[in-house]
Amino acid sequence: MNPKFVYPGGATPLDPDELNGLIPDFVSLQSELNALEQQNILAAKNWLDLSLRKKELLSEAFTRELHSKMFSDVWRWAGKYRTSQKSIGSVLPSQISTDVHLLMKNVQVWILHQSYSWPEILARFHHRLVYIHPFANGNGRYSRLHTEALANRFHQSTPTWGAQQFSGVIDFNSEIRRKYIESLQQADNKKFSSLISFLYS
Repeated sequence: MNPKFVYPGGATPLDPDELNGLIPDFVSLQSELNALEQQNILAAKNWLDLSLRKKELLSEAFTRELHSKMFSDVWRWAGKYRTSQKSIGSVLPSQISTDVHLLMKNVQVWILHQSYSWPEILARFHHRLVYIHPFANGNGRYSRLHTEALANRFHQSTPTWGAQQFSGVIDFNSEIRRKYIESLQQADNKKFSSLISFLYS
């Protein structure tokens, strides 16, 4: 079986080797894949709710563990850094581990010294995770959940990701996804105001 999946705007297409990492052998439709991934992510959210206080959220190990919890029932490469270059972000596969580690250390400093407001810390954290693009796929969903976990750990409001203002589903082609991608692209140029606003709109 050779399933062909449809990717929303701004998503990362999987290469043939990555597609071979699909665990369920009955998946041939995008809707089937979406349902399986969503079920896996819901289980990961339940795990995160129970273990949030015990985990060192700002660590490279947690980055890989969270992605694994979100996708390990669906993809064999869940929790493993990508080995292929992608069009999103410019971080080479060989640099991912170093860049993730550096980001986590930077965020610890931002929090300790209150370098930015909390909404800006969350926006900068989320943007950099998406830009590094650590995994073959699922980076947006992983990065949003990691950002939410960080907000909750420090008793900040959980980001709403534009849901109060824009229509559609953020993981599919929609008004809200277009705004999300646009705000990330502005952040690529060090302009974070749109992404900060999007977090709580």
